[in-house]
Amino acid sequence: MSDLILIIFYWLHLLATVVWIGGIIFILFIAIPSSKQVLGAEAGKLMGEISKRFTPLANYSIFLLVITGVALAGFNKQFSGIRLFENNWTATLFLKCILVFGMVIIHFYRGLMLTPRIGKTESASEKGSLQKLSLNLVKVNFGFGMLVLLLSGILRVL
Repeated sequence: MSDLILIIFYWLHLLATVVWIGGIIFILFIAIPSSKQVLGAEAGKLMGEISKRFTPLANYSIFLLVITGVALAGFNKQFSGIRLFENNWTATLFLKCILVFGMVIIHFYRGLMLTPRIGKTESASEKGSLQKLSLNLVKVNFGFGMLVLLLSGILRVL
């Protein structure tokens, strides 16, 4: 693979990471607290609109991460394929992939199943508990994302 193509793949991989994890950080630490402070009970409407705009960006980022991640792993000299624990690099990459897979499952569960269910729920208490579940899943994705970034750093040194 030529150096230019490798550089482009790294750049796209990093860009997709920044969009997805940066979006999660923005939502958790800026959008949610600010909307609650300013709008109170109406914060959910704003967060719904933010989610509608962010979800496609997150989906494209996930697609890019998978494509570029597979390509980058395949062209790394330390990658040992299906022999997962042949070296520390491959074992760390495997753990990183498991966390990313978990993040993807949580992302699509929230978007395709939980959010529509919240929208259809009439009971205020049930809606509140589903919204809390949704927020907790975003927090889990944040934690997984931080671990993925840590593992990425570890992979650079191994």
